[in-house]
Amino acid sequence: MSRRPPLLSILIALAGAAFFLVPLIATFNFSLRMTRGELSFAAYRSVFESDTFLSVLGFSTVASLMAIALGALIVVPTAYWVRLRLPHMRPLIEFLSLMPLIIPPVVLVFGYVRLYGTSSILPLTMTETGTNILLVIGYVVLSVPYMYRAVDNGMAAIDIATLTEAAESLGASRPRTIAFVIFPNIRSAIVSGAFLTFSISLGEFVITSLLNRPAFGPYLVQMGQDYAYQPAALAIMAFAFTWVCMVLMELFATRRPGQRLLQWRAPRTVEKAKS
Repeated sequence: MSRRPPLLSILIALAGAAFFLVPLIATFNFSLRMTRGELSFAAYRSVFESDTFLSVLGFSTVASLMAIALGALIVVPTAYWVRLRLPHMRPLIEFLSLMPLIIPPVVLVFGYVRLYGTSSILPLTMTETGTNILLVIGYVVLSVPYMYRAVDNGMAAIDIATLTEAAESLGASRPRTIAFVIFPNIRSAIVSGAFLTFSISLGEFVITSLLNRPAFGPYLVQMGQDYAYQPAALAIMAFAFTWVCMVLMELFATRRPGQRLLQWRAPRTVEKAKS
């Protein structure tokens, strides 16, 4: 006899879905009312006709992907080494990884300006490339609490000591072990951290604005000050763009080596006939 799901659980799930979907539906409905008396995609057309929109979206996407790559290259070896050789340092490392949640981003960016300003040995803020590097580093710092915990939880699910011993017994060096043994085994955890990093970086405003970078966050705020319907359309498009990127990253993360992205499977009848 099948057991009915409890009513309270269903109500909580519906309330959570409503809390997430109702504001999204309301925003989408408002974005369609740019033309008086009818529903239209005029606000979306207005956004796409702007060259600034494509440039800031491309800039933020590239910066976010660079932050994901840099964060993974820093966090994965660190979490691996702490779990393998320095387990007594885990409480300290976890505390340090939480510092970006304690220190406001405005303090972080003013520290960057003072450390890497005109009087610094490394004046990164004097060039666009240097400022972009600082921006990516800022994104990495903001995403460390989420990336580190995702990677650390992924490593907790595997036996890294046994994997390391097996790789070293076959002659693999430590960097090769991390790159070809540890990374593939925690790929889903890295992708989870990448999701959070991407969502944080794409809409980040404080660091991007104070470093005067042409990114999506300041552009969205500026549009909200100048227009009424276009910001709602931008919010919906940013939401859709983020989810599309996350789906693509999930597909690449779960794809096995040599497997096509969209692999067609033969019907069972054909497979049985061949066998």
